Amino acid sequence: MTVPPGLRVHPELAPFLASLPPFADPYEDIEATRESFRALLASNPADRSGIRSERFDIPRADGSALTVEVYRPEDAEGAAQGGVLPAVLHFHGGGYALGRSLPGQDRAAIALCRELPAVTVTVEYRLAPEHRYPAGVEDCYLALEWTARRAAELGIDPERIAVTGKSAGGGLSAAVALMARDRGGPRLAYQSMCVPDLDDRVAEEPIPADAAPGAGAADAAPDPRLNSLRTIRLAWQHYLPEGAAADAYAAAARASDLSGLPPAYVLVCDLDPLRDGGLAYARRLMDAGVPVTVRNVRGAWHGFELYAPETRIAKEMTAHWRGHLKAALYPEAAVGPGVE
Repeated sequence: MTVPPGLRVHPELAPFLASLPPFADPYEDIEATRESFRALLASNPADRSGIRSERFDIPRADGSALTVEVYRPEDAEGAAQGGVLPAVLHFHGGGYALGRSLPGQDRAAIALCRELPAVTVTVEYRLAPEHRYPAGVEDCYLALEWTARRAAELGIDPERIAVTGKSAGGGLSAAVALMARDRGGPRLAYQSMCVPDLDDRVAEEPIPADAAPGAGAADAAPDPRLNSLRTIRLAWQHYLPEGAAADAYAAAARASDLSGLPPAYVLVCDLDPLRDGGLAYARRLMDAGVPVTVRNVRGAWHGFELYAPETRIAKEMTAHWRGHLKAALYPEAAVGPGVE
């Protein structure tokens, strides 16, 4: 399938889009989808050189355990004075229903651990539809509390803890920041949200039957190979309890007050139906007095970097969000302009 003439795809990405199959419903057989994802990860193991990791079980109130994995540079003494590093909690994406990495193989956590450097904590939060809201976000907040409480033991500076994630992970990052503020929990230094899923109401928008390719990020499906409002609707249907309305900890865009939140980074992509919701949330953070950095990746779609990781546009995007995260945790680091 070629790229439709009206679809504003970045020229560097056009060959990759042309090779993609139509976007499939991941929830039709969620176990098969998860198994395919695990097989893909196993076929291409991450480079763990210079990184060590350890798994911990955190008791929940009901007696069950939440598993987290802590990644740390092997030469922590050389990475930071006294071996004390900032910490980043990484919440994986996957529509709240998949996306969990294999033990010791969280690529995003390993990259942040090595490049910032930082202690990175990955959270194996409970997945929908077996465990619907608020299970997943409560797990993420529990992991934040545990990390802050054990900062000395983990070699973490408790004043430099950030949360980050892509897609559903970005939504969870925003929700955890709200929870920490509202519950008087650990003070976050930063919240970094990439293509975040923040608002269940975007899936309630009517889908125009005659939506033209390239007409805008709010289209139902600017191309059948891309993420669409239909896919987002499915994710929220499987995440929220049946018949229940979302609140601010399920969908951060529903929060009425965004003041007092940590500085934020919001990255969106041109051809992503989540774009407008991400930009609206960033604007509301600005209006509430929260420092915000915004990046729009022109001509790109949701998750494009998974298919085209070696392209210039993917490398620049990754360097941008990691660079701003590093600058927040290491204030002496230099980064580029705030809004692009």
